Amino acid sequence: MSHANTIAVRVSAIHQRTPLIKHFVLVPVAGGSLPAFSGGSHIIVVMRGAGRVHRNPYSLLSPPNRLEAYEIAVRRMEVSRGGSAFMHEQLRVGSELEITHPVNLFNLDKLARKHVLIAGGIGITPFMAQMEDLHGGTVPYELHYSVRAPEHAAFREQLVGRHGARVSMYYDSAGEECDLGALLSNQPLGTHVYFCGPAGMIDKVVATARGAGWSESHVHWEQFSAPPVGDAFEVFLAKSAVRVSVPPDQSLLEAIEGAGVDAPYLCRGGVCGECRTQVIEVDGELVHNDHFLSADEKAAGRLIMPCVSRAHCTKLVLDL
Repeated sequence: MSHANTIAVRVSAIHQRTPLIKHFVLVPVAGGSLPAFSGGSHIIVVMRGAGRVHRNPYSLLSPPNRLEAYEIAVRRMEVSRGGSAFMHEQLRVGSELEITHPVNLFNLDKLARKHVLIAGGIGITPFMAQMEDLHGGTVPYELHYSVRAPEHAAFREQLVGRHGARVSMYYDSAGEECDLGALLSNQPLGTHVYFCGPAGMIDKVVATARGAGWSESHVHWEQFSAPPVGDAFEVFLAKSAVRVSVPPDQSLLEAIEGAGVDAPYLCRGGVCGECRTQVIEVDGELVHNDHFLSADEKAAGRLIMPCVSRAHCTKLVLDL
């Protein structure tokens, strides 16, 4: 998906949901309805700042049956490459942005007999729309939502008001923790589990589910990675015959786009594999930060995910 396939939107409302999370309501500049989506979908928000364009993925949290606006929530990152800082500091009601069409890489399984949702912090966002899809249906569901303290529980009142006893809250400040072992070892046949949150939580839920004998097809998670900073390096794009310099605080994909070369992407978070690119030559080490390539593929050094991965090298040649 390229930047040409975007929708112009205007910020119609901004709400401070927690000390670190802002909630944005986006309406189409042209009026009318926005494209349909299902719970678990995300959009890419294009932020054109001074000298830098940021394109960050954010889950849609608004009800899928209401298409007059999209809603997203953005956590202000302590160490921001610029995207979350832009959203928190630069946007005002009336500001205009570009967004991509929704893509769903975290959809609910339609054959599940029960849905167990586990959220940590800002990881609540994809579940907001998913629970709207589930509300009023015949398939049982429950949410387990962990946060640092009550003041960090974005959308708690809205969730409890809408879904009642299906929502269980856990506060680190009170020493509360979801007992994953008990939760995942006592579910009926046909249950699917979905989780989104910090990397440590993701790893723990995956390990617990596997230890409890869950089928891989019944275990689903979403974890968009922000491209980490690293050493500056140069890359040569063989098909385009373009040499690109990648600074420490810019992703390889962003640098490629900045050089005027259109590269494919969907999630920009190392999850979907859409930006997977062939490595023709590398003199040094590829630094893989994605969640898509297998360990063997990473070790082989013939593929890279430019959205989140980079290199520690003197020469890198890509098939772009």
